Amino acid sequence: MSMEAVDRDPRRGWHAALAVPLAVEVLALVGLAAAGDPTRQPLLTMALLAVATVCLVAAVRAAARGQSPAAAPLSPRAVLAVAALLRVALLPLAPTLSTDVWRYLWDGRVAAHGANPYQLAPDDPSLAAMRDELWTRVEHREVPSVYPPLAMSLFVVPFALRTGAALLVWKLLVTAADLVACLVLVRLAAAGGWPAHRVLWYAAHPLVALEVAGMGHLEPLGVAASLAVALLLLRRRPAGAGVAAAAAGLAKLVPFAALPMWARQARPGSSRAFLLPAIGLAALALAPVAFASGGVPAGLVTYTLRWEYGGPLHEPLWRLLAAAHAPEAVKHGLDLMKEWTGMHALWNHAYPWAYPQLLSRLALVLAAVGVVARSLTWRDPVRGGAGLFGGLLLCSPTVYPWYLLWVLPWAALAGRAPWLWAAAAAPLLYVPALFGAPLWPWVHVVLWGPFVVLWLLEKRSRAVERWPTAR
Repeated sequence: MSMEAVDRDPRRGWHAALAVPLAVEVLALVGLAAAGDPTRQPLLTMALLAVATVCLVAAVRAAARGQSPAAAPLSPRAVLAVAALLRVALLPLAPTLSTDVWRYLWDGRVAAHGANPYQLAPDDPSLAAMRDELWTRVEHREVPSVYPPLAMSLFVVPFALRTGAALLVWKLLVTAADLVACLVLVRLAAAGGWPAHRVLWYAAHPLVALEVAGMGHLEPLGVAASLAVALLLLRRRPAGAGVAAAAAGLAKLVPFAALPMWARQARPGSSRAFLLPAIGLAALALAPVAFASGGVPAGLVTYTLRWEYGGPLHEPLWRLLAAAHAPEAVKHGLDLMKEWTGMHALWNHAYPWAYPQLLSRLALVLAAVGVVARSLTWRDPVRGGAGLFGGLLLCSPTVYPWYLLWVLPWAALAGRAPWLWAAAAAPLLYVPALFGAPLWPWVHVVLWGPFVVLWLLEKRSRAVERWPTAR
């Protein structure tokens, strides 16, 4: 073959166009890790993440151009190799953008010593003998653990191995789980007929590498299991899907909201085969926690009622309710109920709860119930996953950057532009911690404003596609 023929070889052309931006992305993440604590050089941190994200977009575009009959297909091994390389690059990064990993390790140490993290908060006097540097890094030491049993069991692993490098062991564990998620996503794309290059939106995303290998977040444990549910449903293995669903919810509780949708997506007559292992295993694991805690764990109650940060709907909604004097209207309604029923002591208990943030939470709980109900009509597991997890995230009062990992793999395969933007812009949620700037209103608007525009354009495009062709 002549040199001229080689230059026109479509395989060489798109492979080179893919390799160059991925190589630059790896270098950007290596530079981020080499720079040390990301909070000490915030401008450099944001700049390198921006460069890595631009490289990701270029890589996906190149891979999309290469998906033609004349070009070599995108190799699953190559995807996993790139994913592994990006994550290994950030393993040395100090987890200073989030303190969650220290809480994982503290809870794991407490459980490894036979104590109950669901009952004993880190500042409990009975744990005073365990206090050391790890304890000083834990935030919200007055709140007991909120993490489900499977996650708690895995928190113990770094201490059971007794390597003396608990942080590195934990990072390797969640990174391995994330690579499993990438593998399952590759197979899910093949099984569902989704374009293979879209897997890169998750596998090669700098946000995923940052939050997993860099910050050590546990999300991949539940994400990998949730993706496995969809794959097993497509392969008509409802019992295996039920086991995977239980594992997903026991890693983090969010996937339990998907049980009704997944049960409906099981082939006819298989819903029971899915639900029995899903509900049975979940009940077996959660019952001891509920029994030991005397009901719902106190930490989970505190998180549900108190935590809020970056919620796309919660922030503007509670401010709107406050401006509209909704709490005063609720209290006036309580006054009327007291006069009508004469049960003054009963209604007096409700007054402290009439504040805008809680009213917003109650409204969003109803909206979340609506999302779950709507999900029963989504028959495709990928689009259903994007719709359900995305809808629940919009209803959440708390949205940290790593929460986007729950939506990203589904949005990647489905090609949901609003969520791809949200994942790319998610590092903006670190602006308050890095620069001391308030999240509301400008950071909030810059992040979620384009999301709304893209969502409206996407909705309009789908409406046009459904419009009957004029004859």
